[in-house]
Amino acid sequence: MPEYNIVVLGSGGVGKSCLTAQFVQNVWIESYDPTIEDSYRKTIDVDGRQVVLEILDTAGTEQFTAMRELYMKTGQGFLLVFSITSLSSLAELSDLRDQIIRIKDDPRVPIVLVGNKSDLEDERAVSRTRAFQVSQNWGNAPYYETSARRRANVDEVFRDLCRQILRKDMELNATRYSGSGGPGYGLRASGGRTVGGANGMGRRQKDWYHDGYGNSSQGLRRRAHRKRDQRCTIL
Repeated sequence: MPEYNIVVLGSGGVGKSCLTAQFVQNVWIESYDPTIEDSYRKTIDVDGRQVVLEILDTAGTEQFTAMRELYMKTGQGFLLVFSITSLSSLAELSDLRDQIIRIKDDPRVPIVLVGNKSDLEDERAVSRTRAFQVSQNWGNAPYYETSARRRANVDEVFRDLCRQILRKDMELNATRYSGSGGPGYGLRASGGRTVGGANGMGRRQKDWYHDGYGNSSQGLRRRAHRKRDQRCTIL
């Protein structure tokens, strides 16, 4: 059974621990207690395949930033979490992503952008359009809006990240096999994210934005197209 290391990163107070606790233990943490480092282990089913996840919930406070480089070296996939009620928490993620890519020396590191606290719609400071633009600038990284309180899209973000890691493993294995004289599997991630494999795990993912309330990036693009002539901003 394959094991993968997932790292949850983001500034303090965005709900990283709540998100992780909901996924692993199905519990909601009401009080805020700054995390230094918590690790969890969970076995999940991803498209019919059993996978063990080692999940590291990291600190968001400034005094622990020195520990991040170690997390980034060992992590195979990253959830970059911000709060939809804080524009600065989204802005901080760009530096984190740049650091991950620099340390891993790989622009295609498995990453999911997560806008947490979607239940606080009345306090929204980050529009869906703004967050979706960031995900596109990151090479069409998947973007989800989650609510740890309501458990909206919690499982989905971890499974999506795990699928990316599995696909990357398949691509590396196919490259090694092809290089050794065996037939390659022709794995290719296109703009529509179509990835095929010998074990049938290929899947076309058109919607890279989900908010748990029936909205998606495709719907967002259609609305933007209809309103383009009106010069409206979608919030």
